Amino acid sequence: MAGYTSLELLAIQQAYEAMLDDIHPFVNAPQHLALIDKAYRYCLEKYDGRYMVSGKAYMFHLIEMARIAVLEVGLGYISVVAAFLHGIDYKENVSIKELEKEFGKTVAIILEDFSEISSLDTEKVAYNSDTFQVMFLSLIDDMRSVLLKIVHRVYDVRNPNDVDPDRLGKYYHEIKYIYIPIVHRLGLYKLKAELEEQLMLYENPDVFHEIEAKIAATQEARKQTAEDFIARISESIDAERERTKKNGKYKFSYTVKWRLKSIPSIYAKMRAQNVPFEEVYDLMAARVIIDCALKDEQECCWSVYSAITNLYDPMPERLRDWITKPKASGYESLHTTVKYDDKLWFEVQIRTIRMDDIAETGQAAHYLYKGEKQSSEEWLLHVREVLENPSQVSFENSYRKIHQSDKIFIFTPEGDLKQLPVGSTVLDFAYEVHTRVGETCNGARVNGRMVPIRHELKNGDKVEIITSKKQSPRPDWLNAVITEKAKNKIRRYLKEQELKESELGKGMLQRRLKNWKLPFSETVVDMLVKEYKLENSLQLYHQISTEKIDITDVKRFLTSKFGENAEKTEKTVPEQIETSKKEALNDAEESLSIGEDIGNVTYKLAKCCNPIPGDRVFGFVTNDGTLSIHRVNCPNAKGMQQRYGYRIIKVKWNGMEGNSSQATIRIYGRDVMGLLGKITKVISEDLEVNMKNIVFNSDKEGYFEGRIVLQINDVEALEQLITKIKAIDGIMEVVRID
Repeated sequence: MAGYTSLELLAIQQAYEAMLDDIHPFVNAPQHLALIDKAYRYCLEKYDGRYMVSGKAYMFHLIEMARIAVLEVGLGYISVVAAFLHGIDYKENVSIKELEKEFGKTVAIILEDFSEISSLDTEKVAYNSDTFQVMFLSLIDDMRSVLLKIVHRVYDVRNPNDVDPDRLGKYYHEIKYIYIPIVHRLGLYKLKAELEEQLMLYENPDVFHEIEAKIAATQEARKQTAEDFIARISESIDAERERTKKNGKYKFSYTVKWRLKSIPSIYAKMRAQNVPFEEVYDLMAARVIIDCALKDEQECCWSVYSAITNLYDPMPERLRDWITKPKASGYESLHTTVKYDDKLWFEVQIRTIRMDDIAETGQAAHYLYKGEKQSSEEWLLHVREVLENPSQVSFENSYRKIHQSDKIFIFTPEGDLKQLPVGSTVLDFAYEVHTRVGETCNGARVNGRMVPIRHELKNGDKVEIITSKKQSPRPDWLNAVITEKAKNKIRRYLKEQELKESELGKGMLQRRLKNWKLPFSETVVDMLVKEYKLENSLQLYHQISTEKIDITDVKRFLTSKFGENAEKTEKTVPEQIETSKKEALNDAEESLSIGEDIGNVTYKLAKCCNPIPGDRVFGFVTNDGTLSIHRVNCPNAKGMQQRYGYRIIKVKWNGMEGNSSQATIRIYGRDVMGLLGKITKVISEDLEVNMKNIVFNSDKEGYFEGRIVLQINDVEALEQLITKIKAIDGIMEVVRID
């Protein structure tokens, strides 16, 4: 293969130097630039004479990928090195070990991951894209390999002539089902819009150009409409600024701009609503960008929202509040859709300059926009969490650490703005208005719609509380509120009612005891408190008053204590089934041994409690003559003893070595990365125990609960396994549950 010509080498060098100039604000440490230059020259030697399908020198492809990686995705010098070297292991038959020796372990891991995901068969990903993405992410150790793959596909759609036409369809398939969802979750919205547009041009070029032509034909009319709309809302916002002005200073300034929605977005609406282009009612969007202090961001955004919705009727179901709870990508904005006239609706996005930076450039690129060096690429630590748990995880940048969104803003019918914590309900709001309003709250109208007291409020809701004289607080109201103010008010009311009812209950008990010719004394009351497992006499009186304790049961209990024929209490099941361990050993000759030849008796281990060698057990003779072996604490033991005590037989373990039985354990703890692998390693590798089934579920609070069904030899092995698992960092509880 002939090498590059001198002119080609000159052009390649010029392109490389231009790329270095572009990324210099973000990648400029001498040692980092030296490693990049080493990778460039290494590739220049290995790829000398290699060309793209279009005839372009292959090195231009690598240089452009390096530029995109830094400027549009927010990656650092390590990723630039990996961009130059991606695929070189299988294209030029260079070993990963050699690359690790030359460029370090991190680069080698990224390249190995890149090769791994490049070899995946993605033909059927459309049929099960969620499962595929889980598997896709499980294959890699460094998320930069995924981001480099995105960079590669961005290059491909920008330079289709450089791609083999037979492979272009496969690439668009991956873009549609894998990479567009990923860039969306990461907040790389500019790249997402570009990929969506290129995908539509590939899949539906005729429709794309038809919509494009219709947009061009109505451009002037839409521009006039948009300018009129902006002028009107600007007047309303200006009035709001005047109203909130303090000491002659405005709390915020703002700018407004408008745009027509992207062609893929318009086409998606046409299909979703099953209407032609002319009947899509919300083609235009306005954006209000606010300049204010960081601490005032939420309040200013909601003030602008109030000014706009006072002028135009909003569509409540189209309110999107990503200020209180940003998207997983870090996106923050307040969206509403308002009615401009009978046929036209405007979507309005309200955000601050900081929020707009992130929305435009993505969370990663936000560092670049602010000119912060990020050779450490700290934001990458969150990428896997965002991709694997898109609804639960948010990026945190320095701004979010300073100012955490934990409040919502609610409007009264009069238009007053009240702040409440995120998650507040109608009942929280009612107590915020007034204690008496809270105590008589019977529901509310939220944005004109009737809702119950437990309805969770969202930013921007307009709430009108409905009250009733017949309504009063109940104990379950404590589960319907989250604010301390509401909880304290409800507890105080319930305590007052409990004291009133306790007085009534005390009087009832005194009268009944007198009728039964029993004394009303501290001794009697203490006996009743202990019998009903209560904390004090007040609870006893209250439960008698509210009929939670049946007065006839009280009479029966006291009669048994003070009468001549007090009933004897039954022995507990363990006492009836099992004597003591010593006694059992003395009676060994009278006990059947599980595991040995026991004549013609067939036995089986009960599935209701799954006994294993070493458990304290008893035998139960079934109707067909089989001896069923149960643990003494089996949930069915009490019933069998009470109804069929004559069928109980003493048994003991013997001769079961080498046999395995089934046991189930429940594990609870903090959901930290890699924990499942540590648990399974202890079970399978360290203790060589077989797992028949494993189920783990995580909650939104960062905890998990798991159940594992094991094949275990005996109780001693099970206890050893439980002790080992408990020692793992993050494990809070391990118990046997069968």
